[in-house]
Amino acid sequence: VIAQYLDFFFKDPELAVASAGEMEKASAVLDGFFPAMAKFTKHSPNGDEEDKEKQAALEEKLQGLEDHLGADGRTGSYLVGNGEQFTLLDCSLAPKLYAMDVCLGQIKDNAIDLAGKYPNLRKYMDDVFARPSFQSTVEYGPETVVWGWTSYH
Repeated sequence: VIAQYLDFFFKDPELAVASAGEMEKASAVLDGFFPAMAKFTKHSPNGDEEDKEKQAALEEKLQGLEDHLGADGRTGSYLVGNGEQFTLLDCSLAPKLYAMDVCLGQIKDNAIDLAGKYPNLRKYMDDVFARPSFQSTVEYGPETVVWGWTSYH
């Protein structure tokens, strides 16, 4: 909702350029991703049966993203339509993926090999994380992400 508000009042660059159908299709792929990521990231101890179940639930969501990003007819790196246009969905997903990436490495002992199992998703992450608009938002570094995700008690 916040991103939609900003896009409505600050049109440069316009990020809501895709058709409603394309946005809905990409949104459906993201459904449940963040709760699955949060549950796995916050679970402790690592490696117990519950952790494995939460990891499997997250990997199911990651596979959906992988399949979507690798679908026939896609020519660009981004989520919506053919992937050529950076949209509000990319803006919403990028910080969640960044948090997941940091937490997988620093909290979850690299339990998921993103590059090996999900190469399309890893490429998407690398492309989005390299954008100057994204780089300007991560000045605080991974240690702040780890602090935020481990200070929830």
